[in-house]
Amino acid sequence: MGLIKLSKVLTPAMEQGYAVGAFNTADFNYTEGLARAAEESGKPLIMMLPSYYFDMQDMESFYDFNLDRIKKSTGNIVYHLDHGQSFDICMKGIHAGCNSIMFDGSRLPFEENIAITKEIVKIAHACNVEVEAEIGHVAAPEGNPEGSVAKEEFFTNPDNAVTFAKETGVDALAVAVGTVHGVYRGRPKLDYERLKEIRRRVDVPLVMHGGSGLPEEDFQNAIKLGITKVNFFTEMMLKTITNMYNAIEEKNGKPRYIDLQQLIVKTVKECAEEQMEIFGTPPMK
Repeated sequence: MGLIKLSKVLTPAMEQGYAVGAFNTADFNYTEGLARAAEESGKPLIMMLPSYYFDMQDMESFYDFNLDRIKKSTGNIVYHLDHGQSFDICMKGIHAGCNSIMFDGSRLPFEENIAITKEIVKIAHACNVEVEAEIGHVAAPEGNPEGSVAKEEFFTNPDNAVTFAKETGVDALAVAVGTVHGVYRGRPKLDYERLKEIRRRVDVPLVMHGGSGLPEEDFQNAIKLGITKVNFFTEMMLKTITNMYNAIEEKNGKPRYIDLQQLIVKTVKECAEEQMEIFGTPPMK
């Protein structure tokens, strides 16, 4: 237990028809909340390090804390770099201790996305690190609270998905079938037929980005059609903020800081556990 490989959790998910939750850590409290969710539920989860942390200074202690907390955990946790948008950031993710990295070349021309992904896979696999990549493009920035709508022109082309998976050798493939990062504007409408076709023709685990705000029914339908990893952060972040506001008001603007920290840990843990239940994730044997 502790740090485990991405394939260790996604392969059985693909074979048995459930999904594993992938949750961004925003700070030390988020890391603790996610670790406790894995430990207390017995279910595997993927703790994601947002790539924008590499644009900040002096974050090494946070990377080290995450890795140390995971290794000491009695749960089963993958440490994953989320949305590495360049070769250099993916290499930094490996050096930070992530045993799984995502290269997001979805905005690049198709052939360039293949070429860079292929090189990253070669290096990562030599370091015993697994790789997720994206074909098609999931709209809006991560954690976007403004609301956005998916555009079909950016959805994953099944033919391209087949070519991409075959030529790059990725361990997991993120696809765009109607979700958006952040908050949805209106009701989401997923392209289930597109997802079904991709699953039929591609034999690697499929990933859904932009899970926040989806109705439970949409999650379950997408999982039945082949989604095995679901990224989920914005809704967790918004619940954390709401709970903190409420706690501050209850104390007339003068709460104890330690109480707010504990509230974050509790909110993150409960939110992760709730989503794992929706995803059908079973305890890991």
